[in-house]
Amino acid sequence: MQGIERKCIRPGIRVRIVQKQHQGTGELTEGVVKDILTKSANHPHGIKVRLEDGSVGRVKYVEEA
Repeated sequence: MQGIERKCIRPGIRVRIVQKQHQGTGELTEGVVKDILTKSANHPHGIKVRLEDGSVGRVKYVEEA
């Protein structure tokens, strides 16, 4: 599942994000959502989140439970 809709993302779920410094390469970072930073209902490049390890980026994939 892609991470462009805020309703699909909540704290505690595992996601893969792309950090700003890795946008050119598309390198993904996997982790658990701590905070949702995007206020709008959706975003074409992915909802911005902070992971439990402090990484910030836009969600590209939501891991299926």
